[in-house]
Amino acid sequence: MGYREEFIEFMLKSDVLKFGEFVTKSGRNTPYFINTGNYMLGSQVMKLGEFYAACIEENIKCGNISPNVKALFGPAYKGIPIATAASIALYGKYGREIGYTFNRKEEKDHGEGGNLVGFKLKKGDEVVIVEDVITAGTAIRQILPGLQAIGVKIAAVIVSVDRMEKGQNDKTAIMELQEEFGIKTFPIVNISQIIETVENMQLSGKMDELITPQIRNKISAYMDSYCVR
Repeated sequence: MGYREEFIEFMLKSDVLKFGEFVTKSGRNTPYFINTGNYMLGSQVMKLGEFYAACIEENIKCGNISPNVKALFGPAYKGIPIATAASIALYGKYGREIGYTFNRKEEKDHGEGGNLVGFKLKKGDEVVIVEDVITAGTAIRQILPGLQAIGVKIAAVIVSVDRMEKGQNDKTAIMELQEEFGIKTFPIVNISQIIETVENMQLSGKMDELITPQIRNKISAYMDSYCVR
């Protein structure tokens, strides 16, 4: 089993990936939901960092990400533990000494000031942004001006799940980020891979039926309406 399949199983066991009836932040009724706020144990965060590190290492080795990355940037708040855990895993498993940094929601007005914590970014540094789930890319757009003001280069964005949902002009957020800013985004998994893997696990008897025929029909209808496949 590859790390992507392991990651999907990990999300299910952590109660992060669910199937049923949910409402997204955008108000859409969705038959699947990814709630990364359910990672709440040290063992889960450690393992999560290892999956991000595996994705980053894979993309460095195949040339998608520069090997000269100086830091991982985790947007507040969910990106903070991801950046921290992935930085630890990159060093522990692959021997890569890569810093981590994150932003405050409100700029500090005492001491050294500023709104960044961790690795001290400087002009020319290459940075990988790590985020949980990408839907519209809003969080990425919010932190880009601050990073661009420093003069860092965004080497890539790594997310756990690409929901493959349309943003503007019938393109996914990943497509839009690359077109608007020249930034490549690499998900550990996308929603199509999740559905296929879970269904294969069900067929093999590895897990109970999570995707019933009724839910499968709802998934197909939802993806036809909102996703780019």
